[in-house]
Amino acid sequence: MAYVTVPWDLVEKFVVDVFCGYGVPREDAELCADVLLESDRRGTESHGLNRLKPIYLDRIKEKIQSPVTNFEIVKDGPTTAVVDGHDGMGQVVGVKSMRLAIEKAKKLGMGMVVARNSTHYGIAGYYSTMASKAGCIGITGTNARPSIAPTFGVENMLGTNPLTFGIPTDEPFDFSLDCATSITQRGKIETFARKGQVTPSGMVIGQDGGPLTDSQEILSALVKGTAALAPLGGIGEELAGYKGFGYATVVEILSAALQNGNFLKQLSGIGPDGSKIPYHLGHFFIAIDVEAFVPLATFRKITGDILRALRNSKKAPGAERIYTAGEKEYLIGQERKDTGVPVGDAVQKELIAVRDELKLTQYRFPFE
Repeated sequence: MAYVTVPWDLVEKFVVDVFCGYGVPREDAELCADVLLESDRRGTESHGLNRLKPIYLDRIKEKIQSPVTNFEIVKDGPTTAVVDGHDGMGQVVGVKSMRLAIEKAKKLGMGMVVARNSTHYGIAGYYSTMASKAGCIGITGTNARPSIAPTFGVENMLGTNPLTFGIPTDEPFDFSLDCATSITQRGKIETFARKGQVTPSGMVIGQDGGPLTDSQEILSALVKGTAALAPLGGIGEELAGYKGFGYATVVEILSAALQNGNFLKQLSGIGPDGSKIPYHLGHFFIAIDVEAFVPLATFRKITGDILRALRNSKKAPGAERIYTAGEKEYLIGQERKDTGVPVGDAVQKELIAVRDELKLTQYRFPFE
């Protein structure tokens, strides 16, 4: 696959104009573009430009997602809130929800906001990082369309359900743990399929209880419900897959039960008659103000000391270095900030098609 690097300013302006072309108000479009491209900045291509068309544009076109976000606070308390996204843009719901959680935390030490009737909100680490930049510990999670099978099961029941943390440090980058509760997420398999690569054995389980590796076949089987992602730890109990299963269940409960929302198979996006319907996803956002416990500088220093001690610990033979969460993403971001975003063949074709569809003739890409 031929990757071509596209300058950030070109990509950013283009994505904003594309969202606007699909009916997203400009202020929201700028926010959605920032969340989307933050994934590429961190090297997490599975949630970046790869998903502009299939996840957001196609769903708007199919009328299962609204380009205009009616962000409604339906229940508000001193430290908590329940909001309704009315099937608008998940990124807008996510940013406004975490802003609200941070605002509450700064007043009373902690804030938690849960969202109902939302849509795919992109890279979860964007929201936890919002909190860490504000001097808070940030935690977020979301449920999603069924993908993960319970330990000893083969039916896709739980979403990839990320449990994500952002923690302030005294280093150039904050601690940022952003990962699914499955071994891998659907977006990574989509990336494997785009590149013509197989999915490593053990990540996906078939109806016979054995692993599946054909990436294109897996994507089709996931939609049909004849394949499922394995939880963190892997298939079965030997490598503690029950731990990933348990954490995915925690995220499902916090994302759904606190806001009286949909869960498990209700999030399939498929109606009783087989037609596509809104996903009605749920998210939760927690902000904890560090200053409510200790001075922020003290917290940052101790956190940094912990991370540095871990990175400086004895390395395995042949290992060049130890990384802590958020470090690799920071290094990739530093490497890419002056170069741009690498775009593969399949996404190149999608960007050209979208540009031509919207008649955005002012844009021409380096790969043309």
